[in-house]
Amino acid sequence: MEDEELRCVGCGAQIQTTDPDGLGYVPASALKNAIDNDEDVYCKRCFRLRHYNEISPVSLTDDDFRMLLSQIQDTDALIVYVVDIFDFNGSLIPGLHRFVGDNPILMVGNKSDLLPSSFKRSKLTDWIRQQANKNGIRPIDVELVSAKTNDSVDHLLEVIDKKRKGRDVYVVGVTNVGKSTLINQIIRQSTGIKELITTSRFPGTTLDKIEIPLADGKQIIDTPGIIHAQQMAHYLNGRDLKIVAPQKKIKPRSYQLNPEQTLFFGGVARFDYVSGAKKYGFTAYVENNLFVHRTKLTNADAFYEKHLGDLLTPPSGADLKTFPELVRHEFKTTEKSDLVIEGLGWITVPAGVVVAGWAPKQVAVLIRRSMI
Repeated sequence: MEDEELRCVGCGAQIQTTDPDGLGYVPASALKNAIDNDEDVYCKRCFRLRHYNEISPVSLTDDDFRMLLSQIQDTDALIVYVVDIFDFNGSLIPGLHRFVGDNPILMVGNKSDLLPSSFKRSKLTDWIRQQANKNGIRPIDVELVSAKTNDSVDHLLEVIDKKRKGRDVYVVGVTNVGKSTLINQIIRQSTGIKELITTSRFPGTTLDKIEIPLADGKQIIDTPGIIHAQQMAHYLNGRDLKIVAPQKKIKPRSYQLNPEQTLFFGGVARFDYVSGAKKYGFTAYVENNLFVHRTKLTNADAFYEKHLGDLLTPPSGADLKTFPELVRHEFKTTEKSDLVIEGLGWITVPAGVVVAGWAPKQVAVLIRRSMI
């Protein structure tokens, strides 16, 4: 039983009943049962993800996702660009305007619930706008929300309705920014249906466009998330990812470091204070449950080799065999800065110091003007 127009409501993949290993597979009996009972149809992959938190590899490539996204440039629509406030740099889509054309962009900073209360919303929106402009993105507005806690989503809906001016709305973003969770909140507020779209901590949950009708006949379209190979999520299992990816409001951790001291963040990353004034303060913004260990720079390499997988975890289990080596990135600061390790967090450092960040080979490490 096949229906060319039938798509999984969880990920958007076209439903098929012939290839158990292919995208959109549903056993014929399960599909018939769903149709007979007028139930939403979820593919096998989404069913396993929703009920057992199991993720199956997908055959779509990053180019496939980009091709789907590039169709937006020929439309007349409002673009809602969702970024992860906690992983802003990892949320950027290089060349976004090539994909969306001249359509206006409303930038939405998600996961505001993770940031310490010391962060001022007005200053944070200004900071996001400045960072967007540096990367060639000119948003017409910036909004902050928490899709997880439903904070400010109702206000966002009002802004979207005002800015779209009767047009369709395309929601875009990289994987893991909480885009589908936000869409689910929009659906829940509009229809009362909970958790319609599949959500996960793992990259690549939404596989094709998902269209949600609006009252005036237009649509909100949830697009596939662009997969960034640099994301930490690609190198950790679900259990370890919970320890690395922030789950609740971050509690900043401050350290008074002398030059030539090192901080290990589990076994997934490392921070070196290379040179500068004695006893400077450094503040780490990482998941509260992630173990941080201080040691001397001179014995840091040997310490890592000896304790990776026991004292320094994650990674753990089978991931130890496949976890990439840590690569060093050195920076000299001229102003108060954040050393960012994408997908993990950042360490705020003073001006006039030399520091180094270590991360898995493909994970980006960069320096930026301090968010605070």
